[in-house]
Amino acid sequence: MDTVREKVAKGERLSFEDGVFLYSAPLIEVGELANSVRERINGNVAYWVSNRHLNYSNVCVLTCLFCAFARKPGEEGAYEYSLEEAFAKAEELRGTNATEIHIVGGLHPDLPWEYYTDLLKGIKARLPHLHLKCFTAVEIDFFARKFGKSIEQVLRELMDAGLDSLPGGGAEMFAERVRKKICKFKITGQEWKDIHKVAHRLGLKSTATMLYGHIEKPEDCVDHMIQLREMQDETHGFTAFIPLLFHPENSILSHIRKSSGLLDLRHIAVSRLMIDNFPHIKVYWIMTGSRVAQVALSFGADDMDGTVREEKITHMAGATSPQQMTEDELKALIREARRVPVKRDTVYTSLEVGAPL
Repeated sequence: MDTVREKVAKGERLSFEDGVFLYSAPLIEVGELANSVRERINGNVAYWVSNRHLNYSNVCVLTCLFCAFARKPGEEGAYEYSLEEAFAKAEELRGTNATEIHIVGGLHPDLPWEYYTDLLKGIKARLPHLHLKCFTAVEIDFFARKFGKSIEQVLRELMDAGLDSLPGGGAEMFAERVRKKICKFKITGQEWKDIHKVAHRLGLKSTATMLYGHIEKPEDCVDHMIQLREMQDETHGFTAFIPLLFHPENSILSHIRKSSGLLDLRHIAVSRLMIDNFPHIKVYWIMTGSRVAQVALSFGADDMDGTVREEKITHMAGATSPQQMTEDELKALIREARRVPVKRDTVYTSLEVGAPL
């Protein structure tokens, strides 16, 4: 541990071997070191955003072992919003302080291309101040294949319709061994990275994720982080890294024991130490629960996501956290963690700084 501490103190980049070691080192020591880096980069603040999730459909042509959200056409529980229904969901943000709407869904075999562009145009026309963070790299790839367009063409047409940034979903785990088992029909890790590279070249920012708590090994997690770190060196387009906790309930992998809070904290801490060029590490309270998320703010995380306002994907997998949180509740949680709450927009411009402690 002394070698790792010395590297961190000197600002030296940690190696693959260092990362693997951190997965077996004493958690408190790893957390303390990650917290020192977190405070060096972001001080004592913890960011949050006033946002809403809009999952337009769970109809999907893929079958991923970890997914409890997707349904086949006509299957019980399958749904799709009409444009007017989606607009009504967005309209619920009128008169609130929300600045972002996060839109993702399944790979629907029947929706036309105009559905997606009209969806963005319609929301922008009604609520022009909202930042539209929409469509994972998996969806972007699906659009390109289904509608005979290049990745760049898809992104440019979506940008013309109102797209402002990309979410980081669909990365799952880059390791081919893992990916072939849990989502073998999904795009490869390299394809995920290539799509984000195109987005970054076009001026779009994005987040990056990693799904853990299934069949992965520490080596797979470290490899995933290093690949993202190398890509960030190249594009500088990522705003935050988000470790995502796998919820096994209602999935084909329901026999897997759910990850512990201690492992949640370790992933946050290791990612803060390994991915040294990402400005922010986010703890997604929807998946970890608010209590673990509070502790994570002292284990490397500096962002608690946001109000969310209706989350379907994780809750269909058995999540027991609320589907939304009020702004006051978020700020109270952050203050209880002895951090200063800072309301941000999607690209981390500070909009409101909470009262000092």
